[in-house]
Amino acid sequence: MKTALIQLNSGEDPDQNLQSALRLVSEAADNGADFILTPEVSNCIASSRSEQFEVLVHEADDPFLKAMQTLAAGKKIWLLIGSLGLHCDDTQERLANRSFLIAPDGNIAARYDKIHMFDVDISETESYRESDTYRPGNKAVLAQTDFATIGMTICYDLRYPSLYRTLAQEGAEILTVPAAFAQTTGEAHWEALLRARAIENGAYVIAPAQTGVHYTKNGVERRTFGHSLAVSPWGEVLADGGTEVGISYFDFDAAEVAKARSRINSLRQDRAFEVSK
Repeated sequence: MKTALIQLNSGEDPDQNLQSALRLVSEAADNGADFILTPEVSNCIASSRSEQFEVLVHEADDPFLKAMQTLAAGKKIWLLIGSLGLHCDDTQERLANRSFLIAPDGNIAARYDKIHMFDVDISETESYRESDTYRPGNKAVLAQTDFATIGMTICYDLRYPSLYRTLAQEGAEILTVPAAFAQTTGEAHWEALLRARAIENGAYVIAPAQTGVHYTKNGVERRTFGHSLAVSPWGEVLADGGTEVGISYFDFDAAEVAKARSRINSLRQDRAFEVSK
């Protein structure tokens, strides 16, 4: 199954971001891709919380989501919108960071709200507080398709291996990790973490990413790492998007999941244990 990872440089204007995404997803579909994935916050990366609240809308009113559903139906593709920033129905104080799997008929097959918030102090000059703007989800999500079972995650979730273990043990053959990974942590950890999640779970890991400079505020850039990656169940990098906006392709083969798990079947060998202090 031909699969395409869309690498974006989303900015502060959702309409411009939509046009960029539509162009690349259409190109990938026209080139024969049946499963296409976009990165985290495909619709907006803004420099301030207030601006995000001003330009973003509720799911039912989101033009990005509607346009992507229409495109998926027209091209008859499976489409993972890595995530959209959206207003929540249950709170006016924080947004949702929500991933969508769109079926070839245009309907939403699954939704997943990012569980782990990127609240970190990387250095004295670089810190993030995602929980100030987004409220965390609390449910892991498995999505059933006609080609594989998909475990849906987003970006910082990558650092919590128990989530991926649970998804794989419940049947996930593909683990999706759409991201807007910071430049500093991307250089240090991105590939290593993705390959680890693939190897330890015997699953494909597909991680479309944001790339480049998204805005500059008070002389400080918001820059993401790029390098959208597809990793095989044996840990091989099958596609690397580099640092430019564009499309990376690879072929998904469900038989490779079964093959990897038959060689090292650690998913069924976990044991309970106690910690002695």
